[in-house]
Amino acid sequence: MLNKYFRVIVGFMVLLTVFLTYYVSINWLWFGVFIGVNMIQSAFTKWCLLETILIKLGVKK
Repeated sequence: MLNKYFRVIVGFMVLLTVFLTYYVSINWLWFGVFIGVNMIQSAFTKWCLLETILIKLGVKK
C-alpha cells in the first residue's frame, strides 16, 4: 500500500511541476530537479522523507 501512495504522490508532483513550469515560470523546473535527486538519493541510501511521512500518517507497508 505504501508503494502505491508513494507512486501516486510522486507522479502528481512531477505533473504539477510540468504544469507550473509551462503556465507560471521556468524556475519551477528546480522543483522537478529536487524530486529527481531525492529519488536517486533514496535508491542509494534506502531512506526517503516521503516514505517516513507516510508511515507516520499510518500508511501500512
